[in-house]
Amino acid sequence: MALFIVLVVCLSCLILFSLWNRRHAKGKLPPGPTPLPIIGNMLQLDIKNIAKSLSTLAKDYGPVFTVHFGMKPTVVLYGYEAVKEALIDRAEEFSGRGSYPVIDHIFQGLGIVFSNGDIWKQTRRFSLTVLRNMGMGKKTIEDRIKEEALCLIDELKKTNGSPCDPTFLLSCVPCNVIASVIFQNRFDYGDEKFHTLIHYFHENFRLVSTPWIQEKHNTQSDFTMDNLIITIWDLFTAGTETTSTTMKYGLLLLLKHPEVSAKVQEEIERVIGRDRSPCMQDRSRMPYTDAVLHEIQRYINLLPIDLPHTVIQDVKFREYVFPKGTEIMVSLTSLLYDEKEFPNPQKFDPGHFLDESGNFKKSDHFMAFSAGKRVCVGEGLARMELFLILTSILQHFTLKPLIDPKDIDTTPSTIGLGSIPPSYELCFIPV
Repeated sequence: MALFIVLVVCLSCLILFSLWNRRHAKGKLPPGPTPLPIIGNMLQLDIKNIAKSLSTLAKDYGPVFTVHFGMKPTVVLYGYEAVKEALIDRAEEFSGRGSYPVIDHIFQGLGIVFSNGDIWKQTRRFSLTVLRNMGMGKKTIEDRIKEEALCLIDELKKTNGSPCDPTFLLSCVPCNVIASVIFQNRFDYGDEKFHTLIHYFHENFRLVSTPWIQEKHNTQSDFTMDNLIITIWDLFTAGTETTSTTMKYGLLLLLKHPEVSAKVQEEIERVIGRDRSPCMQDRSRMPYTDAVLHEIQRYINLLPIDLPHTVIQDVKFREYVFPKGTEIMVSLTSLLYDEKEFPNPQKFDPGHFLDESGNFKKSDHFMAFSAGKRVCVGEGLARMELFLILTSILQHFTLKPLIDPKDIDTTPSTIGLGSIPPSYELCFIPV
């Protein structure tokens, strides 16, 4: 009886493996570690740190290789040349969005981030148009960020230099900016509803209602109420979590490196002074601060692996052939931690973005917001928020750690879809 069960299991595995081979026979995928039946390469990957596993595999298989998550083959692009060739040079072909089973079940292919085809194109175009009409990329949105930054400063003053966890307050600024754009309204920081909303964001919340009208009765339209709700969810989540997490991680790094914080404050004093609020025109005259912001984003590596892509047609890529629908995994770590582009990448060093004369130095490897057709919709907004929030904080406060800077651990608490900073407290000491 036991032998019969073993034979049945083995036969089932062979059948499944045969079906998988037949499904992908028309393609010529790049080499990679040999997959086991059913589980693929799961035993060869560190699930808690996929990015690190991909770095190890790239040493053996090069910049383009295949790994199997279960029975599903995924092509990995590792390093600047491969990523640029796919996401920038051949952006349209690689513009499909891959799947996350749990997310697919919740969002059902709607919104901006996880949609595909006409739904994605129309929703993205519509969202960009609405956001631009409401001020994104214009002086009006800068004014809203500046107003919100002043509210943040007032709240930080209320701490009276006592230890505090900055997580909630750092989330308030970008969340209120998005709220003011979409709903033409902002929340008071003491509003319990606002606290609940922020909590939902941190807990991967769902936005369940909106006052806007759309084409509810047109079954052929992509502008349904469900799509609208999920699109707003995408905008709130992307616009709040990424910016606030970057700022939270950034303040931790400045606590660890007080000499960097001091140099930023010197530049603020020289360019802006104490009598007015920072503005975006200041950034071009503040190369060190600009370099610090870029280095924070590079170093924290917020999304070690880009959200999954797919090819929208059969694609010949180098000597390989990817069948339509092949999932593509892009290692952003391989760009942000490239040793040739950023010498000693494990070290937090704003010099990575400065030339010998101290001028800001751009890098094509800096794709913290992804690239190509799937680049982050709110990249411009996020850059404005990061600059105005950081300069506003350091204009008014000196950051004081609760422990010796050399004892501060900046290791992420978790590395999954994103790199999450550890919890910490600090004191905001008025200058």
